[in-house]
Order: sequence, then structure tokens, then C-alpha cells
Amino acid sequence: MEIMAIILAAGKGTRMKSTTHKVLHPVCGKPMIGHILDQLEEVNVQRLVTVVGHEADKVKEYVGERSEFVVQEQLLGTGHAVKQVEPLLGQQTGLTIVVNSDMPLLTAASIQSMLHHHVCCHAAATVLTAIVDDPTGYGRIVRDHNGNVEKIVEQKDCTPSETEIKEINTGIFCFDNEKLFAALKELKNNNKQNEYYLTDVMEIMRNRGESIQAFTLQNKNEAQGVNDRVQLAEVERLMRKGIITKHMVNGVTIIDPSSVYIDQDVVIGQDTLLYPNTYLYGASVIGEGCTIGPNTEIKDSVIGKHVEIKQSTIAGANIGNDTVVGPFAYIRPGTELASKAQVGRFVEVKNTYIGEGSKLPHLSYVGDAQIGKGVNIGCGVITANYDGVNKHRTTIEDEAFIGSNSNLIAPIHIGKGAYVVAGSTCTKDVKEEEMAIARARQTNKEGYAKKYKKRASVKKEK
Repeated sequence: MEIMAIILAAGKGTRMKSTTHKVLHPVCGKPMIGHILDQLEEVNVQRLVTVVGHEADKVKEYVGERSEFVVQEQLLGTGHAVKQVEPLLGQQTGLTIVVNSDMPLLTAASIQSMLHHHVCCHAAATVLTAIVDDPTGYGRIVRDHNGNVEKIVEQKDCTPSETEIKEINTGIFCFDNEKLFAALKELKNNNKQNEYYLTDVMEIMRNRGESIQAFTLQNKNEAQGVNDRVQLAEVERLMRKGIITKHMVNGVTIIDPSSVYIDQDVVIGQDTLLYPNTYLYGASVIGEGCTIGPNTEIKDSVIGKHVEIKQSTIAGANIGNDTVVGPFAYIRPGTELASKAQVGRFVEVKNTYIGEGSKLPHLSYVGDAQIGKGVNIGCGVITANYDGVNKHRTTIEDEAFIGSNSNLIAPIHIGKGAYVVAGSTCTKDVKEEEMAIARARQTNKEGYAKKYKKRASVKKEK
């Protein structure tokens, strides 16, 4: 049986008070609609259509080829939104899931359970429900004396007794596709909002003698939608708690879970230790047995096994096994550290390969460079890679030694085993095993310090 899905993403989300479309606001490093797409794909939906409206181009740009699209030109309610999909899905047979795009906590397991319940009950429609303490703002599930779904009433249309119902409509449905579009033809907007409610389809089907079912979520948090920044922060908190719990169960030690932030797609190996104020973003992969933090940010980077990173920022980099980074290092995009390399205190590295066992212990900037094995970069070394117009590369071959406070003016090539004397400013290549001395000759003048101080004192008195 073919499974289809419709994502509703046409609304303006005015309560977010943002120039960013509501469903593009990130939760744990991914736009809300991205979480919905992931869960539907895990359910193996064969055909997916997203209904767009407000800022349609931005939503389409993010979703890309993961979905087909239809545009809801006028925002006349959820029933009207689904009806816009008729040219694409109206003649199909199978099951159709309808889901809101602002529910990032919804899981594939819950969707799958709803589908299973729908099929087993031979239902025409199934609504995913939740039992909540405060149902304000949600549609209420009205059941008959046998417990079957009689209708769904929106908050603004509730009678006083219906307002007291705790079982709510999550906005997630499963329909027999042919019966869905047949019922949509009879949909009316006889309500206080003059909108076409998708929930009224249930009553139309029931009047036709169809079976209308409800499946209740085990975890009511999955029903949490996002309409403003307060709710956005709450779903972020709930999702992060789940992410951190998952990693700890899988063998990661987190010293203070309340101070660690891990995005949804981050992968962490067993026996890795995370200290407080560690932030792991994007699609980062952390190997086994690492020590990360405290006060460390890693974004879209691959970290090998048994790596130690302290008080540092790493973005778009590849860090090899058994390396040491920090404290207070900044590893920028395009950087790769081979195994057993070391980047130490207050070092910045950008778009550079650092070979096995090479060391940049402290206070250096290395950009656009190729560094071989066993190289030692002294304190205060700078690769001057930018001439104001173009970036140029520096190449340092195996076993070379670059003395402290040296400037390497790119493009430049330092040969294997070469030695650059401390304090040098090198503008020419240094061949294999050569020693480069590029600094002014020191001259000591006897007694001049005393004369200088006397002259300075007289000048100050005047």
C-alpha cells in the first residue's frame, strides 16, 4: 500500500515576530521542517507534498528535492490547504499522512504506530491525539458514548463543556486518500473564523458511516507545536534533553548535562568525555575515547579517536587520532590535522594540512599551508598568506624547524629538514637542510644606554 504525506507549511507564523519563516527556525541545529522531513522519510513515505504560501521560495529552497510543492495562495484554513494538493494526489490510492511543519518533536515511531492502528481498525481517518494538562489553544477530541471519535472542535468554537476536554488534536492525521479528497468536496466554512477546517472532514466521514479512529501519543511532548519564541525554546530544551540522554545511554560521559549542547545529527563514540560548556554543532562526528572541553565549540568537523580538545573552537576541520588541541586554539575550515599532531595555546589555523607528529605549540597563525611530518613551529610564527589581493600557500616539508617569531611570506617553500632561525622574515624558498637567517645583524654599543637615559631625562625636565 502506497504511503503519501502532506506537510502544511503555508502559514505566516506572525507570533514569532521574525523575518525568518517560522518552520525555518532551527531546533537543535536543524529547521523545524527538517525534523519533520527526517521522520517522514524514516517511515518510508513514497510521495511527499509540501503546501507552501508565505515566503514559499525560502521554504522550497531549504526542502529542495525532498518534496513536491503546491502553493496555497489564500490562507483559508487547513482543509483548504490540503485541497490544494488534489491535482497531485487526488486520484491516488493508499494512505495519506497530514502533518504540521512546526512539530519538531514528533517521531517516526509515533507516526508508524498511528499508521498501524489505522490499518488494523480499517479506518477512513485516524487522528493522533494527546492527553495534556492545559489544552488551551488546541482542538478538542469529542467522543461518543462508545469512545469513538465523534468530531474535533477548534478552541474558538468549543462549548463550555467541550473546553474542559483534555484530549487534544495534535494536527497529525492519517486518511484513506480517496475518501479524504471525496470528503473535502463537501467541506464548509461555517465557523467563527470562516475557514475550511480539515478536522471537519472527520464529521463528514462519520456521517457517511465511516470508521473514525484516534491514536493517543505515549509521550505528550511530541504534540508540542511552536507558535512563538517561548515555545521554540521549550521544544529546544526537550529535544536537547533527549539527545543528551541518548548519548549517555550509548556510552558517552557528560559531566554536567545541563551545560552541554549537542545538535541532532552529531555522532559521538563510546568512552568520550564531555566537560561543561561543550557545544557540538551541525554534522560533527566525535570518535571514541576523546576528551572534549570545557568551554569548547565544534561545528561540522570530524574528530578522530583519543583526541584531547580544551577551551577551543573548531569549525569545518578534520582532526586525526591521538591529537591535542588547545587550550584556546581556533581551528578554521579546511584544516586537517594528521595523527599525533599538536595545536596549542592561542594558535589559529586555517585551510592547512598539518602532518603526523607536527607541533604548533603556542601563539602562531598558520593559514593556507601544507606542513609535513615532524615539523616544529615555534612561538609567534606567522605565515603571511595574503598580499591584499590574493591568498598564497606556504609549504613546509618533513622535519623542518621554524624558529620563534618568524614570518614566512607566501608563496614560500621550506625544504625537508631545513632550519629557519628565530626572528627571521623569510621571503625566499629555503632548500632541504639549509639554514635561513633573515634578520638584521645585532650591534651592541658600549655605554650608549647610560647616555640615552641621561639625554632622555634632560629632555623630560625641559
